[in-house]
Formats: sequence, C-alpha cells, structure tokens
Amino acid sequence: MNRTEKKDAIAGLNQAFQDSDLVIVTHNNGLNATQTDALRRATRAAGINAKVAKNRLAQIAIKGTNFEGLSDMLKGPTVLLFGKDLIECAKTAANFSKDNPSFVLVGGVHGKETLDVAKLQTLASLPSMDQLRGKLVGLIQAPAAQLARLAQAYADKG
Repeated sequence: MNRTEKKDAIAGLNQAFQDSDLVIVTHNNGLNATQTDALRRATRAAGINAKVAKNRLAQIAIKGTNFEGLSDMLKGPTVLLFGKDLIECAKTAANFSKDNPSFVLVGGVHGKETLDVAKLQTLASLPSMDQLRGKLVGLIQAPAAQLARLAQAYADKG
C-alpha cells in the first residue's frame, strides 16, 4: 500500500467506527474462500459490515472513538464486525464460529463497554426481540384465556 491508500483505508475505517454502535473482533486463522464468502453473506444478511484490515491501520483509525478498548485485541489475522444491533451481531458471530473452528471470537466493544468472549456468548444465547414479544403476548393472553375456559366449563356444566 502506498501512503494515499493507507490514508484512505484509515479514513474508511474511522468512518466505519463512527457509524457503528458495536465492533466485534474475530480471528480468521485459515478461512478459505468459500468460508469467507459464507461469512460475508451471513453478516450482510444480519446487517453487519465485516472488514479485514491491517491491525496497525485499525489502531490508528480507532483513536478518538469509543472503541479505543479494542487496541489490545488487534493482534493476528483479524476481521472486524461493525453493527448496530448487539444481540444480532453476537448471534451471527457465535453461530459462524460454531460452524467454522478457524473463526475465533476475541472480544468487542459496545458503547464504551469492553466485551470479552464470555459476554459475547451470553449475548448470543439471549432470545431475539420477536421471541420476547411472543412470550409477552402469551403472558398477557393467558389469564383471559383461562377465564374464558372457566366460563365455558361452567356453561357446559349447567
């Protein structure tokens, strides 16, 4: 890379850091082209931007952002996952790492909070918003349904 390409890469990374609420750092130790395409498809479907960047350029780009806690994680062959939805990003990264052992979660930052691998795995195991809404609707409907069954049983008896 020449100097102008490096400046452009740093500016692009800095913009990605500023546009994101969450960044997850992963190591891709030996992903082949098919696996990399599958990763890009999975992240794109979840609304996540996956970038492979040189660690030194990423360290320069994170200066002055909320993601300065990532600098210790930027070692080795890294893939940065930029996103807005914390749960969806964690689920996508964890599911891909289950299927591909050479794709390893390292950590991440959400806001100013640093997330380790255990926190990311915990977030990945949480139910989605749609599942939570369904449970809430079920809880709200349960007493009314029980009352209706009771009234029907009383009517059938009498």
